[in-house]
Amino acid sequence: MQHKLIYILLTLASVITYGQVNLSMDADKTEYAGKDIINLTIVLELNGSDLVQQTGFQLPDLSKFNIIGSGSVTNTVIDPATNTLITQKVSRIALEPKKKGKIKIGSVLVTVNNRIYKTEPFDVNIRDIVDKRSLAANTSNDVYLNMEIDDRDVYQDQPTVAVLRVYSRNMDNLRKVKNIHLPQQDNINVHPINFDKSEIDPSGYGNMPSQVLAMFMVFPNEAGYVEVPGVSASVSTYSNKTKIVSNKVKINVRKLPEGAPECFKNAVGNFNVNVYNASKEKPEAKKPLNVVVKVSGEGNLPDMELPKIAASPDYEVFAPKITAKVTPGTAGMKGEILANYVIIPRKSGAISIKTEQFAFFDPASKEYVDLGQKTLDLRTFSHDQILEARSTVEKVNEYTNNLLETVNTPVLKTTSFKVKEKSKFHWNILLTNIAILISLFVAYLLFKNWQKKRTLVRETTPAKPLGSVAETEKEIRELMKTDINDYFGYLENLKDNGEYEKFFVTLEELDEEVRGQYFQGSASEFKTFLEKHKGSSVAEEYSKLQQKVQMEKYNPVKSAEALEELLKTIVNLYSQINK
Repeated sequence: MQHKLIYILLTLASVITYGQVNLSMDADKTEYAGKDIINLTIVLELNGSDLVQQTGFQLPDLSKFNIIGSGSVTNTVIDPATNTLITQKVSRIALEPKKKGKIKIGSVLVTVNNRIYKTEPFDVNIRDIVDKRSLAANTSNDVYLNMEIDDRDVYQDQPTVAVLRVYSRNMDNLRKVKNIHLPQQDNINVHPINFDKSEIDPSGYGNMPSQVLAMFMVFPNEAGYVEVPGVSASVSTYSNKTKIVSNKVKINVRKLPEGAPECFKNAVGNFNVNVYNASKEKPEAKKPLNVVVKVSGEGNLPDMELPKIAASPDYEVFAPKITAKVTPGTAGMKGEILANYVIIPRKSGAISIKTEQFAFFDPASKEYVDLGQKTLDLRTFSHDQILEARSTVEKVNEYTNNLLETVNTPVLKTTSFKVKEKSKFHWNILLTNIAILISLFVAYLLFKNWQKKRTLVRETTPAKPLGSVAETEKEIRELMKTDINDYFGYLENLKDNGEYEKFFVTLEELDEEVRGQYFQGSASEFKTFLEKHKGSSVAEEYSKLQQKVQMEKYNPVKSAEALEELLKTIVNLYSQINK
């Protein structure tokens, strides 16, 4: 009797111990339509503080479903009646079926205190995998649009490929679908892959012919459940035009892992950064030069935030002009994006142009990659150093180019003559040549006679008194004076027509004309002349204007407002100089 009692107590103890771990998995219902979402709920309950969950939930084979979302929560309470610690972990999984019929969902496994627990498998019944109402709104022509996205579990800013397909019982209606408008929404970025129509598949869904109309990439820019809106198109017939809209698709966007570097912003993919000097001339202090920051690779290239050039007291940096050369790839948009900066060095000598730190997340390795800063080391020269470094040939070429640009030279055409051999002498040609020589001799005698008479008249005319050197210089300047109002009107027309390159060429001609009136060759000499005769304020305005002109000339992004302000300054200053 005593042995029986011990056996009964041991049996009850084992039952109690086994009941301390409860694991279950249930679906919200057993029968679903093709458009319904299957919600699985997994519950693990641990009664006792000595129970340790050693593994996570090991899910069964879910290859017959699309996992469109998942989440879990853990609750811990103490039972006041028994003073027992109760830990409950609940996980939810949202599934979308890929095929119809009866599908078995297997067991979930978990290990607690070196013991494996599992749930019982069960079946779910899928009535129909594609519901016609989910394809599109029905039209009189029986045409439907369907948007298909296979990969619905992606990271934030990672692309997924969407395929737009059209269905119709009448094959002729497939050719009438036009004006495809891809979805637009704040939490997604959409980039087309192609709009090439595929061959018509006569054995589509339910023996309904189908055709692929377009493919595009969707980049979700926020985590959570994101619903991609439907794609719209129009069906054009002879009588009317009908708008049709595809189905909407939900995707599960996973949040990027923790531990991102401080310089990480939103770059997802695989990228490389390079910085280089695009100017052909030697870097000169206080002269603009073009520096390009190139980001190349594959990922969310068109939508990512590019690394900027860091500010520095050694140079002044202006807003860049962005140029993109991207094409669709296998893991995103691939190619390169160029940020063309205008930078003005503030000193001569060695300077370092640095970019901001840049990092990206690589979905393939699921790791963050920190590229750090990229540096461009330059040595800038002063204007005098640039002139001294030129070779003799470069100086001769510069002098020749300046002469050809500033002096109007006639166009000379040379002709080669060939004397043809004649077998017989022509007296007519000889007489004609003799007559020409006699005419030239008579003309020479008449010219000498006229020149002698003109010399006698000049001697009898009283000489005009010569003025001072200043008066003579003023008289010559008045004769050489140019009507700068013509230049002002021409510059206004060039600005309005957007001919910016010709605008700056004409401005240089105006500056050379004005300097020529005062017999000043270079801008520095002219500044000294203005400071002496027009005042230091005018000379300072002239120096600032030259610097502003250089900045606007080499600025890759030119605006009409900036040139309008520049033209006002030009008119005011040169009118004041030309008084």
